[in-house]
Amino acid sequence: MSERNIIAIVDQRSATAPQPALPRIPALLPPPDGLLSDRLGRTLRDLRISVTDRCNFRCSYCMPKEIFDKNHQFLPQSSLLNFEEILRLAQIFVAHGVHKIRLTGGEPLLRKHLERLIEMLAALRTPDGTALDLTLTTNGSLLARKAAALKAAGLNRVTVSLDGMDDAVFRRMNDVDFPVADVLAGIDAAVAAGLGPIKVNMVVKRGTNEQEIVPMARHFRDHYGGQVVLRFIEYMDVGATNGWRMDEVMPSAEVQRLIDGHFPLEAVDPGQPGETAERWRYRDGRGEVGFISSVTQAFCGDCNRARLSTEGQLYLCLFAQQGHDLRSLLRTAHPSGRPCSDAEIAAAVGLIWQGRDDRYSQLRASQPESTGTSGRRIEMSYIGG
Repeated sequence: MSERNIIAIVDQRSATAPQPALPRIPALLPPPDGLLSDRLGRTLRDLRISVTDRCNFRCSYCMPKEIFDKNHQFLPQSSLLNFEEILRLAQIFVAHGVHKIRLTGGEPLLRKHLERLIEMLAALRTPDGTALDLTLTTNGSLLARKAAALKAAGLNRVTVSLDGMDDAVFRRMNDVDFPVADVLAGIDAAVAAGLGPIKVNMVVKRGTNEQEIVPMARHFRDHYGGQVVLRFIEYMDVGATNGWRMDEVMPSAEVQRLIDGHFPLEAVDPGQPGETAERWRYRDGRGEVGFISSVTQAFCGDCNRARLSTEGQLYLCLFAQQGHDLRSLLRTAHPSGRPCSDAEIAAAVGLIWQGRDDRYSQLRASQPESTGTSGRRIEMSYIGG
């Protein structure tokens, strides 16, 4: 395992960090029509909601222990959106065209009574009466005991993070000595509960876990009968705490060639617009794999995702430096001092998305190589992946 390059950060919530912008409420309040587009013609279809900034892992590429130690100050309960506030915003985003909601963290299963929120969100319908695609991303540590309850509450699918089959490698990467076997038990429980098709995400960091690529591919193609899709994610320059370096990125094309040398692959057409993973299937019919290549093959062109932080800040890009303060609209932001109405919040959200032109991954290729220190991008653990 390579030596970590950890750098000091300024907490996103501190007075010296970029402060969230207070959204503007237009004079006219056009009702949502489900066709909201940004400056590049990208429609809003996917909302990712972080329900906690806490996690019980300390993965070096996300929440390194040197930064997120026992003295780290997480958000107080009063700062978090409550379930009713989350539901209210979700309803507004659905009216604007969102079809899919993904619950993230931190580790979302640490949020108390999460099943109640899932029940509330599962009852939402799009304007044409269609149920939402309601999903959740987890590190799998609590999944074995919660999978059945999550399904009963209305969750459709889960995505599980797992960065290797070798127990020693995985324990080093999660940095809390958590065993692979317990994550696999969570995946088994999710399969049994019907939370599929299940996706398993592996972040590949050169010098750390690239030797786990083929064992991961072998395990998930040989088990589960195609009910689990393994996806490989390039190590990304998200936030400012992981000491990101380009030489630690293993390009997806290299990972694909490695797997193809053991288990021949063939390309699969994208399933839907805005899909982040390039899909390949095994030629022998034993499932498929995906590759998420934000560093080497940007997919900004059809990005249809918005992200809501656990304290109600709206971010338009995973690599954003500043959010938009929707919590204030919910609580106090109207000039009269009252909370804003749904119509006012919907109009404000519409203006925000219509002004969006984020395409960081596309622009990265034309800029000098980053070491992860440029700007003050928001931490991935704060807004989810």
